[in-house]
Amino acid sequence: MTDLSARGTAPPEPTPPGTLPPPVVLRRTRGPQLAALAGLAGFGGIFALVKARRSEAMDLALTLRWQAFRHPRLARIMTVISWPGFPPQSRVIPPLLMSVMFLLRLRVEAFTQLLAWGTGGLSSVLKAIMRRPRPVGGRDLRVVAAPLGGSSFPSGHVIVYTGTYGWLAYLAYSLIRPRWPRRIIVASLTGLVAAVGPSRIYQGHHWPTDVAASYMLGISYLLGLGAIYRRLKGRRVREAA
Repeated sequence: MTDLSARGTAPPEPTPPGTLPPPVVLRRTRGPQLAALAGLAGFGGIFALVKARRSEAMDLALTLRWQAFRHPRLARIMTVISWPGFPPQSRVIPPLLMSVMFLLRLRVEAFTQLLAWGTGGLSSVLKAIMRRPRPVGGRDLRVVAAPLGGSSFPSGHVIVYTGTYGWLAYLAYSLIRPRWPRRIIVASLTGLVAAVGPSRIYQGHHWPTDVAASYMLGISYLLGLGAIYRRLKGRRVREAA
């Protein structure tokens, strides 16, 4: 057998058990990184469009078309979906989730859930920058009475749901082992996130561009949070070893 050390070339170190080879890690992280960048680019494009007031006609047409589907049951569903995003429940549910995780000794998960809830602060900053008026009800456009304030752009409901409940869905998928409970919980949470955007438009509280931009920014935020979570969990595993 040829002695590699004698030629000045050391043999490659074996990959530690449970660790993926660097090329595999690179392939798996490249997709989320590109998706996050695409989401940020999409958000920036819509932001510029709204700031220049070039989306108003499209927003009005799409809102009227969606609100044309009038049915009492649909209206109730839209109300229920938006309910967790209004105070006081919006200020109680996320801390309760974090407290449960902390009591279950899921310290990293509780910390990242706090970061996911930070989408609310991000929304407030962007609202202060944009200052877009909310839809005003009239003969055709309907606006459901609600405790609203601030700018219409972005949708606080959508970005906070995407952060808070989208991240909770990711944790449920990662941590819950029994298949059927995992599927039910993840499907329920992702369904809630997917439905909140249409509910905000149907109730007349936001324009479609508010919702679309919030989804793009929220998903980019989630992908970045996922990278932080994997790094923190990897550090915990190394410390435990």
